[in-house]
Amino acid sequence: MRIAFIGLGEAASAFITGWGPERAGQITAFDRKTADPATAEEITDRAASLGVTACASPAEALAGAELVFSTVTADQAIAAAEACAPHLPEGAQWCDLNSCAPASKVHAAGLITRAGGRYLDVAVMAPVHPRLNMVPCLVSGPEARAMAPVLDGLPMALRVVGDAVGRASSIKMVRSIMVKGLEALTAECTLAAQAAGVADEVFPSLAAASPPIDVPARAAYNFERSLRHGARRAAEMDEVARMLRDLGLPDAMARATSEWQARLAATGVTPPEGADLPDHDWFAEAILQAFGRKG
Repeated sequence: MRIAFIGLGEAASAFITGWGPERAGQITAFDRKTADPATAEEITDRAASLGVTACASPAEALAGAELVFSTVTADQAIAAAEACAPHLPEGAQWCDLNSCAPASKVHAAGLITRAGGRYLDVAVMAPVHPRLNMVPCLVSGPEARAMAPVLDGLPMALRVVGDAVGRASSIKMVRSIMVKGLEALTAECTLAAQAAGVADEVFPSLAAASPPIDVPARAAYNFERSLRHGARRAAEMDEVARMLRDLGLPDAMARATSEWQARLAATGVTPPEGADLPDHDWFAEAILQAFGRKG
């Protein structure tokens, strides 16, 4: 089966790595970074390391493709569908793995189906590392039940949650209000405790609460994810805010979470490489210095 990836970032790389070199030989990929001389080599090198064919255009990547994975950033999901729809082979399956509002998925589905393709709403429900292609996914849409055995066979770990485009993404987006919101609260709390010099009082108090909150244990992990992927997470939370507005609900918490994720990403602080993360003190001091103050 000919497979194409639109977007060759972390998610795409994880799935391709998990499937192994034999499957990689059947994969073509296009990433818009190839059009920028500053990032073109990065994509070419990544494709070579994965064993996939890097293409110079969506049309080249999609030629003959039967299964297409859209793995761009949330704010580019509709643009990717618009750019690719004219080049999509008749009957090709478009798997939209992007973290988008349900309305964005419905918009993208219309672009793909009008072009003769088949659309699948896919929600990736956990970080792709360390589980790679076996990260839990939810799928929905008219093609979900028919396509599930195909994706299972790649393999992937998925569960069908309905026949409506947008249902899978709704589950992920609503969940993100809590998950990403707690990350933002943890960051704000940790930085404030460090800056005010009261961490030794605040953290034990929180740990004694019901339910207990181990802020230091979570802070280092949350900081690392936000520093590396905050821009992408901010885009996801913008889509969450859009979903809330579509539901007629306030979106202030989601917008604030997006702002925090973007602000952390913009600090320029780079977490050290390696399996063992520094403790929360290291992250807090580095971020506070980037904010122009000391803890």
